Amino acid sequence: MPTESERFSQALREHAADFAVQLTESKIERLGRYYSLLLKWNPRLHLVAPCPPEEFATRHILESLVLLPHLSHRARVTDVGTGAGLPMLPCLIMRDDLRVTLIESSQKKAVFLQEALRQLTTPEPPRLLVARFEETPAPVSDFITCRAIDRFQQVLPRLIDWAPLSSTLLLFAGPVLREKVERLFPSARAELIPGSEQRFLIVARRNYA
Repeated sequence: MPTESERFSQALREHAADFAVQLTESKIERLGRYYSLLLKWNPRLHLVAPCPPEEFATRHILESLVLLPHLSHRARVTDVGTGAGLPMLPCLIMRDDLRVTLIESSQKKAVFLQEALRQLTTPEPPRLLVARFEETPAPVSDFITCRAIDRFQQVLPRLIDWAPLSSTLLLFAGPVLREKVERLFPSARAELIPGSEQRFLIVARRNYA
């Protein structure tokens, strides 16, 4: 019987093309190490809701990688509410040119993130800020992303005000949050995430708000 790690890796191979992602065996191995580390820490920290390896591969890893076509070479990206490291840790495994700042308010989750970051080899090590985003100046950023943050609908206006004027917001959203973003950003573009009918990546230029 295949192990959880083997099922995870096989799901990546089978579904990567659905997300327009090209994965080498080396990248699959590195993504597998991240998954194994998360499995080790998850019972203590509740980083993500428990799910089968196949679901984690598609719902968490491959969905995170839909960001990659939007990120220019050496893009400066700030991830707000990083939690388990999604979406940016998988993106960093795929693209070591990215210059990333992770913002996470939970000290416990930050301990996991520090351990996960030690597995990465990037020319410019990611920064980890342990704070609420409102309590720290916004880093110089080309892109601001957020995949899961508590009370996202209520927090959204503060996040928009906080983001650098020249940045582009890349937000993962369901239908209700999509409508709210589009009211605030009439020029925002919603891209349906592969395999889903109700999850979107919202692309919104901050200076078009």
